[in-house]
Amino acid sequence: MFNLDISQALSTLSIAAVPALLGIILHEVAHGWVASRCGDPTARMMGRLTLNPLPHIDPTGLLVFGLTSLSGSFVFGWAKPVPVNPRYFRNPAKDMMLVALAGPLTNFILAGIFGVLLWLTLNVFPPVEWQHSSLYIFALKSMQAGVIINFGLGWLNLLPIPPLDGSKVVAYFLPLNAALRYLSIERFGFLILLGLLFTGLLGTVLGPLVGGSARGLLTLLGIL
Repeated sequence: MFNLDISQALSTLSIAAVPALLGIILHEVAHGWVASRCGDPTARMMGRLTLNPLPHIDPTGLLVFGLTSLSGSFVFGWAKPVPVNPRYFRNPAKDMMLVALAGPLTNFILAGIFGVLLWLTLNVFPPVEWQHSSLYIFALKSMQAGVIINFGLGWLNLLPIPPLDGSKVVAYFLPLNAALRYLSIERFGFLILLGLLFTGLLGTVLGPLVGGSARGLLTLLGIL
């Protein structure tokens, strides 16, 4: 029984690895690219506008990703945050909001791309003819995971909990003093997230958002 569980866990990890790493890395690259477009060269000068995963990997975030993938529950992880210096921005409040939105938007686009790839695969290579191919089944599961994981990353980062991206969006619409007080709870943000994760509240909030988005996309594509 133990070997079966380990085998299933490793299978889940291998299926989730590529779409999750793509989602996490491109999320950060998008932040840096938009910041560069808004006048901040920091990410570009530090070599963070690259698809090479090595400059983006955070060992702790990678470990958490592996553990949560193996658990078969909520997949969670992160890369090194891209450095952003708002002093370069022409309109600091607005540009910071745009930089924050770039990451989740990239994840939503990736979810759409994985959905389209899934649709193409099912139509070009009908399951009836390829159902006995382990590589085919692995590819289908990986593309399905790409849809779910990237919707999950997008909605997770839009939660209004500092330092998540959603907090930067909320701060843009607050008066300056209120925004500064709100963002000051960033030092407790990770603890708040852990509390929500272990109490199950994080899944309660994200589950309908992720599930509804995935079902909506797959229904639109005619897969469901």
